[in-house]
Amino acid sequence: MTSKIRRFTLRAMFAAMCIAPLGMNMAAHADSPTKIGFLVKMPEQAWFINEQKAATALGQKENFSVVNIGTPDGEKVLAAIDNLGAQGAQGFVICAPDVRLGPAIRARAKRYSMKVVTVDDQLVDSSGKPLADVPHLGMSAFKIGNQVGQAISDEMKKRGWKPEEVGAIRITDYELPTAKLRTDGATQTLLANGFKKDNIFDAPQKTTDDEGGFNAASPVLSKHPNIKKWVVFALNEESVLGGVRATEQLHIPSADVIGVGINGAGEAFAEFQKKDQTGFFGTIAVSSTNHGKQSAQNLIDWIRNGKEPPADTQTTGKLMTRDNWQAVRTELGI
Repeated sequence: MTSKIRRFTLRAMFAAMCIAPLGMNMAAHADSPTKIGFLVKMPEQAWFINEQKAATALGQKENFSVVNIGTPDGEKVLAAIDNLGAQGAQGFVICAPDVRLGPAIRARAKRYSMKVVTVDDQLVDSSGKPLADVPHLGMSAFKIGNQVGQAISDEMKKRGWKPEEVGAIRITDYELPTAKLRTDGATQTLLANGFKKDNIFDAPQKTTDDEGGFNAASPVLSKHPNIKKWVVFALNEESVLGGVRATEQLHIPSADVIGVGINGAGEAFAEFQKKDQTGFFGTIAVSSTNHGKQSAQNLIDWIRNGKEPPADTQTTGKLMTRDNWQAVRTELGI
């Protein structure tokens, strides 16, 4: 009897020793600060730098840590999610390099029981429909495009330009739904204000930065030397600045160019501070700081309190020009 009791006791002790580390790990994980990821497609761009900084600052204030990762392609997105899963992260914010990665991103997040929210660009399924079960915080791309078109139209009228004498460079990226909505919105408003449809020329871009805008705009300008006045619009201000640089290379006077971008970041500020006015007239400023802060707050509230964010939150922007950029920057907390 004694030997049986001894064997039972030893087995129980051994089992307890095996279970204890697991229990201790679970308790330690429960007591450790919440960890989230913040994944962005172009980590070198000012917009995304500001978003990640804002999320990190919020984490320091509200006792959660943020792992900032650059994910410029699909392979790096999935590797980053694996990385976060290995670190015990409970969720992540993402602006994906390709919104069609939606189903793969959602599946990988579920593998690690992580919650996911999107910022800026909304994930879609295989048919192109937004993933309704992945909360999104973004800009009303079409309405912001409307604001771009209105800003250009107002400035054309102010300068006394005749629509039939003006060409428009529409720098496009139709693979990105957000980009198409923005340029479609700008086009709609330009046409509503009397712009000539035949004078709007598409300039497909390969990359959504200054170089991409420059390379897209240059052939359009070269094909239409008879047009002396130009307006430039695109999905962001970097692309518009590239288009403006293309007009400068062809010695088109800055007074004959109206470029209006979207964002309100470092490159726009540098342009506004130049001694002389350039063809970059303005940008529809939106707060990347607010986007980073609010998307992270939405995720944390969901993780900690079970408060699921709204399915789709949309924001708009404010026209920022050389005359008011500092005031707008302060107002939007950029």
